[in-house]
Amino acid sequence: MKAAVAATGKFGADVLAELAARREIEYVLTRPDRPKGRGRKPLPPPAKEMAQRLEIPVRQPERPAGLDLRVELVVLVDYGALIPAELLEQAEWLNVHPSLLPRWRGAAPVERAIMAGDRETGVSIIRLVEELDAGPIGAVASFPIELEDDAGAVYDRAADLAPDLLEEAIAAEFRPQAGEVTYAEKIGPEDRLLDWSRPPEQLHDRIRALSPHIGARGELHGRAVIVWRSRLDDERLEILEVQPEGGRRMTLDEFERGLR
Repeated sequence: MKAAVAATGKFGADVLAELAARREIEYVLTRPDRPKGRGRKPLPPPAKEMAQRLEIPVRQPERPAGLDLRVELVVLVDYGALIPAELLEQAEWLNVHPSLLPRWRGAAPVERAIMAGDRETGVSIIRLVEELDAGPIGAVASFPIELEDDAGAVYDRAADLAPDLLEEAIAAEFRPQAGEVTYAEKIGPEDRLLDWSRPPEQLHDRIRALSPHIGARGELHGRAVIVWRSRLDDERLEILEVQPEGGRRMTLDEFERGLR
């Protein structure tokens, strides 16, 4: 079965690497290079960088439409755009989604699960349909979210599970999703703000949900910072790592020494 991977972000890149170690990938379908950083220089998405490292051909249309797929299977993971019906009809599309569907359909399932205080999540392999993350399930596996896990750790665990689950789903009978549907909206600026009046558990959950790639924002000692790491100590929030505006990541001790 000829297979391609549709992926863009880091999670997609990690799953791509795992899959490429097991089966031949004809090409990677990914999003176009986008301007990033202060210089606004166009940079490739993580999945493209991984594909080039693995010497897999890359296709980067501005919109995923009008393509001749030339494969029988497309694995979609962390792609970032809806797939039109014309492409869904050309091949079997399987979506790797890092949640226990139908909980946390949408763009930020891991982040929303941690922010909500969930103590369990997982990976669902679904057949892609036009409705967002609503397709039938072919395989699923769950795992705990530990109190100190950040989003990066949860995504890593999900990427490790994906290849075996995909193989299981290819041979499985798919079943409709069952249970309460919740949606994981894209993380916005308001989601990053730390309100220090909130309970310590909620603050800790928000900080680790947005680490290591987004960052929760707050004010410490009168200065705006990104808070990257924290922990709960006897039900009190302890800040471990911050990044002042325009500065580097540092421990809280380093930050406080710089204020003296």
